[in-house]
Amino acid sequence: MASPNSPYFGDNPTPRYLQLAQLMRQRIARGQWPQGHRLPSLDELVQEFGVARVTVRQAVDMLARDGLLSPQQGRGTFVTGQPSERWLSVQTSLESLASMYADTEPQIVNIDESTSAPALQPGEGVPAERYVFMRRVHSRQGQPYCVINIHLAEPVFRRSPRRFRDEPVIPILVGLKSLRIAKAHQVLTIGTADMEVARLLDVPVNSPTAEVRRIFRDDSDRVVYLGEVTYRGDAIHVEMNLLP
Repeated sequence: MASPNSPYFGDNPTPRYLQLAQLMRQRIARGQWPQGHRLPSLDELVQEFGVARVTVRQAVDMLARDGLLSPQQGRGTFVTGQPSERWLSVQTSLESLASMYADTEPQIVNIDESTSAPALQPGEGVPAERYVFMRRVHSRQGQPYCVINIHLAEPVFRRSPRRFRDEPVIPILVGLKSLRIAKAHQVLTIGTADMEVARLLDVPVNSPTAEVRRIFRDDSDRVVYLGEVTYRGDAIHVEMNLLP
């Protein structure tokens, strides 16, 4: 168990070894523990992190299975890999957003479809009469990277139902000549994975996530698309220009 004076871990329901593995993963990603680096001894790690020896062993075993660490009998534990590159950018224009989905060519798994209506907040627009709801998982090279809840106005969905079911929705919307997206807005929030999201994205419960809420409206202020996207935290990065 962690000591009361542990400088790293507080009252968190996530198993301690998962928290420790994430912290060690971050040290590797930042270059604090570079390729070939030998980790401090087991006793030194126990003392630094304020956890039990078994907790350190579990964290090291987890990172060894991921190819990041290599425990070597009589020599110590060495860094042998790097975490996956954060390859997915948060886009700030509708055109670049559509291009991103086209370029990544995600593998899509639809896990739910219904006629559920979205919950809109004041100022987010006028709801359409009916919506088609789709819940899906996007993957890249066999690795799931986001879960998306999509509410698409039914008249828009009916224009190309097969494509909307099988392809990324945003590039299709942008390419519809009969639809003009007059307003597009998104909000990004940092969160953590609950049990269902953790299962779908193949990450530990309470792993960091980036949650994006996107709303597209037409000329009559009708909400034609609402997407709620939860990204794996280790797949995404945010880059913004700052005004001088």
